[in-house]
Amino acid sequence: MSIPQQGGGPIERHEQLAEYIASGEKPKDQWRIGTEHEKFGYCKDTLQPLPYDGPRSIKAMLEGLRDRFGWTPVLEQDNIIGLTRNGANVSLEPGGQLELSGAPLETIHQTCDEVHEHLREVQAVADDIGVRFIGLGAAPEWSQDQMPMMPKGRYRLMTDYMDSVGTLGKQMMYRTCTVQVNLDFASEADMVKKLRVALALQPVATALFANSPFLDGKPNGMKSWRSHIWQNLDGARTGMLPFVFEDGMGYERWVDYVLDVPMYFVYRDGKYINALGQSFRDFLKGELPALPGEKPTLSDWADHMTTVFPEARVKKYIEMRGADGGPWRRLCALPAFWVGLIYDQGALDAAWDLVKGWDAQTRDALRVAAGRDALQGEANGIRLHDLAREAVAIAQAGLKARARPGAGGLIPDETHFLDALAESVASGHVPADELLAKYHGEWQGDLSRIYAEYSY
Repeated sequence: MSIPQQGGGPIERHEQLAEYIASGEKPKDQWRIGTEHEKFGYCKDTLQPLPYDGPRSIKAMLEGLRDRFGWTPVLEQDNIIGLTRNGANVSLEPGGQLELSGAPLETIHQTCDEVHEHLREVQAVADDIGVRFIGLGAAPEWSQDQMPMMPKGRYRLMTDYMDSVGTLGKQMMYRTCTVQVNLDFASEADMVKKLRVALALQPVATALFANSPFLDGKPNGMKSWRSHIWQNLDGARTGMLPFVFEDGMGYERWVDYVLDVPMYFVYRDGKYINALGQSFRDFLKGELPALPGEKPTLSDWADHMTTVFPEARVKKYIEMRGADGGPWRRLCALPAFWVGLIYDQGALDAAWDLVKGWDAQTRDALRVAAGRDALQGEANGIRLHDLAREAVAIAQAGLKARARPGAGGLIPDETHFLDALAESVASGHVPADELLAKYHGEWQGDLSRIYAEYSY
């Protein structure tokens, strides 16, 4: 979940909403890669989730990272709720999931180094206080009642609202983790093409990274329970967005979509003001019930844009949102997959050729199949295993064409970051398949063994 946005002046013209998005346009030589990942923390001896406060807690982790590694704290109502350093942020999800939002970097070599540095720092602090972290798409054993709530105002507002708009919203907030990547666009047309490819192929990412086959201590019938949650959350702000594939798609059409999404809050003077279900269109007219007579700023608009949760999202960049959190190695594979697909023009064209003939029903059906069956899924005659094979091959070609070397030139390009995905394509197995095989095999139904074997 995003931290409050800052720096936006008053909105005086409707056109400023689209201009805000357009201000993210960058020439190709300035395109960057921002990788985010979340992970669950737990007490090493009890295997229970971390509370916010106490000697073994999220607060202790944040303070340890601050004191030992030079992070600057982010406070809300005198509570430490995040950290910043050199363009990167550490923030908290509602149930205490610790998130790294990486700095915008030029290559996957750099973003992977950043991930490694962060996890080494987390490990160092965690070891000192008897804590460990694990990368999974959903909490395997902990019940909803066992999950703590972090002291962030937006989470208190969202928690009560979730039950009124869907069936699994609180599970999403408190018991899921993701890895995602944020990528740039050069123009409105470039944004549209990239967003269309991102949405259409998001089910492939869901399948390849499926890593949440357990809930409440047993198999849940899905390879990605996290994906299933997003399919049953809040239809006003989630989904595959058919309008993106229609004629006339552009910045203004995205603005219209976001304006139609009911508000959650307005952030003022360090506090979240309840605006649940209210209209940003009314806010633009000075008629928001939560703040009568007051008009929004661009910071309010930026905040509101963070409350839409489709499978791919536009802000000043495009967020790829379909993948489960996972093991260390796969945290670098997700940016490699999407950078390979959309940062080389030949790869982007090939990816669009792969998906441009699909209708909305096919895209939705692939999304459902990916969450349920991962690479074994199929929809409208399209096998996700075959689709993943083609997508990974395109991504490999795209990374090879980028030719961004690493290790002082010893590594010629970024293609090796796709090795984990190539192995999944070769075998047909993804992390969820491995977990289920262990659960039904050597673990003999003892899911507690997941912590020792799969923690960072």
